[in-house]
Amino acid sequence: MARTALVTGGSRGIGEAISKALKAAGYNVAATYAGNDEKAKAFTEETGIKTYKWNVADYDASKAGIEKVESEVGPIDIVVANAGITRDAPFHRMTPEQWKEVIDTNLTGVFNTVHPVWPGMRERKFGRVIVISSINGQKGQFAQVNYAATKAGDLGIVKSLAQEGARAGITANAVCPGYIATEMVMAVPEKVRESIIAQIPAGRLGEPEEIARCVTFLASDDAGFINGSTISANGAQFFV
Repeated sequence: MARTALVTGGSRGIGEAISKALKAAGYNVAATYAGNDEKAKAFTEETGIKTYKWNVADYDASKAGIEKVESEVGPIDIVVANAGITRDAPFHRMTPEQWKEVIDTNLTGVFNTVHPVWPGMRERKFGRVIVISSINGQKGQFAQVNYAATKAGDLGIVKSLAQEGARAGITANAVCPGYIATEMVMAVPEKVRESIIAQIPAGRLGEPEEIARCVTFLASDDAGFINGSTISANGAQFFV
C-alpha cells in the first residue's frame, strides 16, 4: 500500500514541486494551503492531488485538518512542513505583529503540523518529518530577524525530533534552500534579482524541482539512516 505524504503550503512554489515529485514517486499526497482558493483548485485539477485549507498557525485547525486528511487519504507517514511567510523589515522598524505572525506560522506552525501525526508514526514504527528551512536560517539576513529566527529554530526542531524518533523508525531532517526561482523571487525587480544571482557561485537561481528531489530522497526508505541532518541546496552560496 502506498504511503501518505502531507505537504503544507503544497499547492504553490517549492511546495507545489514537492507535492508533484512525491506523487510521481508513488506516494498518496495531500497538500495544504492558507488562502488562495483559485490556485488550489487549479492545482488539484492539474495534478489530481487533493488540497485542504487551514492555517498552520492554528493548532486546532491543523489537528482537525490532519484528521480529515487521514480519513480521506490515509494515515500520514511523511510530513513536509513547508508552509511559511515573510514580514520583512529592519529590526528597528519591525513591529510585534510582524514578529508574531512569522513566528506563529514558520515555527509554531511546524509544531502544529508534526505534533498531531507524531503518535501515529510512533505506533506504526515509521515516519518521515522533513522541514523546509532556509539559507537565511543558517546565515541570517538583513531585515529578516523574524524569518531567520524561525528558520534557525526549525533546525533545532529536527535535531531534537531525530533523537526522540530514531528508535521508533522516525527520521527528521531539514532542507535549507538558497534562492529559488519561485513566483515570489521572479517577481522582484530584475536588478535586485541580478544582485542575488551575483552572490551565488553557481551563477543561477535554484529550481523548485531541485528542492523537491532532496525531499523525495529524504522521504524514501533509502534515507532511513539519515536523521537530524540538514541538506543545504544553495548553489555553494553558503557553507555550514
